Amino acid sequence: MQPLEKDIGGRRGQRLPLPAPVDTAVYSTARAYAPGTLIPLHHHPDRHQLVYAESGVLVVRAGMGRWVVPSTRAIWIPAGIDHQVHCIGQVQMRSLYLAPTAMPQPPAGASAVSVTPLLAALIRAAAGVVQPYREDSRDGRLMRLILDEIQALPALPLHLPEPADPRLRLIGRQLERHPDDPSTLRDWADRLRVDVKTIQRLCARELGMTFGQWRQQARLLRALERLAVGEKVIDVALALGYESPSAFSTMFKRRFGLTPSQFFR
Repeated sequence: MQPLEKDIGGRRGQRLPLPAPVDTAVYSTARAYAPGTLIPLHHHPDRHQLVYAESGVLVVRAGMGRWVVPSTRAIWIPAGIDHQVHCIGQVQMRSLYLAPTAMPQPPAGASAVSVTPLLAALIRAAAGVVQPYREDSRDGRLMRLILDEIQALPALPLHLPEPADPRLRLIGRQLERHPDDPSTLRDWADRLRVDVKTIQRLCARELGMTFGQWRQQARLLRALERLAVGEKVIDVALALGYESPSAFSTMFKRRFGLTPSQFFR
């Protein structure tokens, strides 16, 4: 397992403009990263970014959230949003950098997205396009098709919101380090010396979910990380506090729409 990502709240990452000409709608890169690589906090001021995990797993922190992006999925990051990336396992990463003028109605915030087989093939082909390309060429048509496909990508529930309130942040750090922690809402209220209803109100206001939903999401995202590097379902289920592999698989399918084996097929 990878070391925990550092809190990025309130920090500003390095500004990384791209070498592509301003009139080039799409710029593509392909890179390989060793297990455990940390791509430090940074942002692209002039480009939206679609980061596609062709293999391996990406753990991305952007704004006030954390995403787990398994292989064959991607994350959308709007221009100017600070983000850092941990690579879990050997990662083959392909990135598309998109001019804001080429996308009149882009997604407003960061989100994990599903990638169709067509878009996956287009992303691989884009890596071979020489910059700058002509809009009226085959390369230009390929890039325009990429833009059309991105507009229709469905979001995936691979996001864990991160609170600003210091009391919830304390709980969040514990859930990240020990997702099998069985502490109840009452346990946390006693430790923090607040009323249970205070924590309930904070979760609703800052996370948009209940304490139980937050803990469940933290466990499931940690499960994705472990399953993606080849750990067995039974080992992951027990390590994360589930009573049995079947209970874990049921919860996994309820949240992601697929069983663990189907998700990584």
